[in-house]
Amino acid sequence: MTVFTLPGRQRAGGLVAATLVAAASIAVVLAWSGSVRAEVHDKWCSAARLRFFVGGAEGDSFGTIVYNGGRQAERDLGPKVDYVFSAWNVERMVQQLREAIAARPDGIAMMGHPGDAALMPLAEEASRAGIRMMYQNVPVPKVIATFGGGYVGPQVAQLGRALGLEVVRRASLKSGDVAFMQGPFDMETRGARERATVAAMEEAGVKVVRINSQAGWAADPNLALPVITAALARYPEVKAVGYGGGQMLGNVPAFMRAAGKKPGEIFNFGVDTSPQVIEGFRGGWVQLAADQQPFMQGYLPILGLCQQIVYRFTALSVDTGAGFVTPDNYQEIAKLAAEGVR
Repeated sequence: MTVFTLPGRQRAGGLVAATLVAAASIAVVLAWSGSVRAEVHDKWCSAARLRFFVGGAEGDSFGTIVYNGGRQAERDLGPKVDYVFSAWNVERMVQQLREAIAARPDGIAMMGHPGDAALMPLAEEASRAGIRMMYQNVPVPKVIATFGGGYVGPQVAQLGRALGLEVVRRASLKSGDVAFMQGPFDMETRGARERATVAAMEEAGVKVVRINSQAGWAADPNLALPVITAALARYPEVKAVGYGGGQMLGNVPAFMRAAGKKPGEIFNFGVDTSPQVIEGFRGGWVQLAADQQPFMQGYLPILGLCQQIVYRFTALSVDTGAGFVTPDNYQEIAKLAAEGVR
């Protein structure tokens, strides 16, 4: 209720008048609301057929949380969802998207890893076929600007820069210190996160050694053991090591033990949470994780597709880059991580 305060003798009368006006307005709003009350439906999206790209392989730490979010949305809203697993292989994603469009579902939720250039012609084909689109995890702004759709996930460059600045602060890095950063640096869109992390650290004078991701690391982080341990042996003065995904970050205890390092000897950081990452915090192996909330990247794209298909709503776009998990707060989400939600 808005109250207008007037000077002098008019104040009391003004207050009464304003109160009466506000009360009348509330009565009108209540009457109007009652006349246009919408029907409430369970499983209101049950007629829709969707394809959802999980990104990883079945059972991997990040992909499992995305999948759990999708399954929860499917249960809540009722669409028929076919889940697509790609083992984080961008060429496979493109081929699977081509196959998904040929199947003519009502909507597709697609991982953005292949980037704007690779997805543009397929987005055009989906648009011509009347297939609604959502994208998750890696943004494709040019595709969305041209053919529509929504995006659920972090703005990767912004998240990467914030992570780099936080590492410098929490690890007390100074000019001349050495750090490693692992990630897909050769990928134009997906690698923007790790490039931004490196740039933020280099601005502080830190010498950053880049370790480019190799095929299969995301699916099986143990394949990176020889490279990580060799790098640590070559640069014994390294102060911090960053990892470009939750699977790699969750494997930190194995990397450090193989290199003969003790918990806390090196500041290990990265992106994502999982039961493995939480155990890394608990054991003192992991010191920082940027949280991009993968459960939301499973749930919200399906909600966004259903809203477009059933209610013709504008495509949903949400930045899920929420903040940081640290040794001080990881216990707050430990139970949720064990449940496959965080």
